[in-house]
Amino acid sequence: MRAAYARRPPASEDPRYSWLQAGHLFLMQERERAVLRAFVRHGLNLAELRILEVGCGNANWLRDLLRWGGSPERLFGVDLLFARLREGRRRGPPGAGLACASAEALPFASRTFDLVLQSTVFTSVLDQPTRGRMAAEMLRVVRPGGRVLWYDYHVNNPSNPDVRGVTRGEIARLFPGCRIDLERVTLAPPIARRLARFSWLLCTLLEYLPLLRTHYLAVISPPQPAPPLRA
Repeated sequence: MRAAYARRPPASEDPRYSWLQAGHLFLMQERERAVLRAFVRHGLNLAELRILEVGCGNANWLRDLLRWGGSPERLFGVDLLFARLREGRRRGPPGAGLACASAEALPFASRTFDLVLQSTVFTSVLDQPTRGRMAAEMLRVVRPGGRVLWYDYHVNNPSNPDVRGVTRGEIARLFPGCRIDLERVTLAPPIARRLARFSWLLCTLLEYLPLLRTHYLAVISPPQPAPPLRA
């Protein structure tokens, strides 16, 4: 992963991720609507939740979580790459707890968080056993009744061999026994970036076509522990 990310320009230097680009703005607003709908559907009040982002990078999601009502002292993030984490500390919510750590060995006690999220992290991990260990760690640190939020590609990127999509079936295998509320979201970024500057309406209409949506958004509910037997 370190080698793969070393070949990529930082997001802050990539014009595709500028908020001044109509395509990026469309994609981010679309993602925000989908995530907030999922939070409402599952009754998640962010102000009351202790939240961890796995692969927090430059803390974009943590800033969104704060804007959506999260409490900064209850926001945490880990990233494997120190340079990305340093940028996250510079730009992230003051008071959030950020640590340089591997998702295979999260530096937190079991049952610590109400919500654990990952966004486009698993697609950057090509080794299947590593993906499995990461998912197991995410489940380990979720409290009973907590959730895992998943946002990632379900398709491969033909122009980037360092990325491999994660299918619906693989998500089910990574989180066995869990209830998975999954939907296909996000207009294919190359389409949005090409068309949004000309027609926002056309992008909105195309987004209604499931075949043109490249990501899965899932709220994953681990199984509840069985109640203790009464004597």
